[in-house]
Amino acid sequence: MINYSIYENKDSNQWVTFVHGAGGSSSIWFKQIRDFQKHYNVLLLDLRGHGSSNNQIKKAFHNKYTFKSIANDVLEVIDHLKIETSHFVGISLGTIVIRQLAEMHPERIKSMILGGAILKMNFRSQILMRLGNMFKYVLPYLVLYKFFAFVIMPNKNHKQSRLLFINEAKKLYQKEFIRWFKLTAEINPVLKWFRQVEVNIPTLYVMGEEDYMFLPSVRKVVEKHYKSSKLFVIEQCGHVVNVEQPLVFNTAVIEFINDTK
Repeated sequence: MINYSIYENKDSNQWVTFVHGAGGSSSIWFKQIRDFQKHYNVLLLDLRGHGSSNNQIKKAFHNKYTFKSIANDVLEVIDHLKIETSHFVGISLGTIVIRQLAEMHPERIKSMILGGAILKMNFRSQILMRLGNMFKYVLPYLVLYKFFAFVIMPNKNHKQSRLLFINEAKKLYQKEFIRWFKLTAEINPVLKWFRQVEVNIPTLYVMGEEDYMFLPSVRKVVEKHYKSSKLFVIEQCGHVVNVEQPLVFNTAVIEFINDTK
């Protein structure tokens, strides 16, 4: 089982589960814990190979990684904790994991908050994937990761997010990075399906106005899936919205969750 941490609120029966992105860990939510624990029970996860789950690599996770298998890791934890339903908050690639779980078990999800959501790989991101595939066995993974982080988060005000993810990525192994990178082979058909099919779950997309790589596709999807989806754009903010603008992020998400309880 992947590693998890719980922050309980004895006055609440509501759960909020946080899912980080590739190369990160549960520590990226450090600016959310205090505010959310005031209202809900909080569950933080370290996805396979990340954070405190990286010491389990030799014991498990030998098979090819898929979004279904990673979503099942999350399901295993909430089953173990006997959490029947939860609100789910994700960032970057973690939003794909949550959306995959919604496809498999929509009855377990009360709402989805998808920060820095990835719904389509534009031309720039397609080039990144091709470069990664060309050099993933040649260059040290940290060199590639630093390059990716700079392309996705290029501005000066993105520096904190960029450094946080790079420091977290240092805890990965080269083989683990390659396992996760191979997920890009299945990402396009998965995202195409997600764009086409609307799940009947209240969904809030929280995007930075400077998230040029992913914001345009999210706008289009919200226009199409307007019955269940809302978009909240944070000004002067890049991809990792929960780190760059935590107060704005926390306020918007808590308000949304309270409206969907």
